[in-house]
Amino acid sequence: MFAVQIDRHGGPELLTVRDVAPPTPKLGEVLVRTVASTLNPVDWKTRVWDVGPAFPMTLGWDIAGIVIASRTPDFAIGDRVVAMSAQVATGLGTWAELVALPARLVSHAPVSVPLTEAAALPLAGVTAFQALARLNLAQGERLLVTGAVGAVGRTAVALAAHGGAVADGLVSREEHLQPARSLGLQHASASIADLKGESYDAIFDTAGVDVSHALASGGRYVSVADEPLPSIPGAQKSYVQENREHLAELVRLVDADVLRPHIAHYFSVHQVRAAHELFEKGGLTGKVGLCF
Repeated sequence: MFAVQIDRHGGPELLTVRDVAPPTPKLGEVLVRTVASTLNPVDWKTRVWDVGPAFPMTLGWDIAGIVIASRTPDFAIGDRVVAMSAQVATGLGTWAELVALPARLVSHAPVSVPLTEAAALPLAGVTAFQALARLNLAQGERLLVTGAVGAVGRTAVALAAHGGAVADGLVSREEHLQPARSLGLQHASASIADLKGESYDAIFDTAGVDVSHALASGGRYVSVADEPLPSIPGAQKSYVQENREHLAELVRLVDADVLRPHIAHYFSVHQVRAAHELFEKGGLTGKVGLCF
């Protein structure tokens, strides 16, 4: 089988699709034939930064595929599944033709979208889900989402609206305003200066920008970005955690037409270098998908 690996940290040219030994599922695991995955910021950071498990390192956090062997009663051969694997911590990367996954990471895939779209759901979806849980939004509260057209941001907007909150969005450029408005935001802005002071009950920062002046007194501020938190009371980071139940709830919401995974560009896994180059340019309004 093949896998996307690196032997040292650096640029996209180091990404190599190579033959590797296929995994054998252990008790409590499923063997998944990968149909699709997506790129996430953590993937290029792992490639570039001095982080992650030992080399050679198989990259990838997201997976959508089909079970071809099972050693758990939770899944049967032929089941369509999605999963998120915390590759940096565990070394279990998903950019491989076959991946053996613990059943505790795996959820049945949505039935309403193809697996090539469902691959956009795991990491971005769980990140947004867990961050919003920290914000604990109430009906009618006002939320600002930075990076609103990104994968995490657009998921957060949909989840917040489903829960009865009123969401506004901040985007990085003027050409993103129309895509942002199509998400159902009450208001979208491309300039921090446009944000009114102390006007939001909660802020969810996915872009690493300081918009703390827009937070009302006593409001909640959660960030998933690498940049330091603003110096305001109660600001906190949300670090995504593997969670099968959270992923299963997101799958349910996709099938209930609350969420729709969005991939803007597709590449063959054999074009993974080109996919990384496009991803790192930024300015995308959806995820970059890898098809196996």
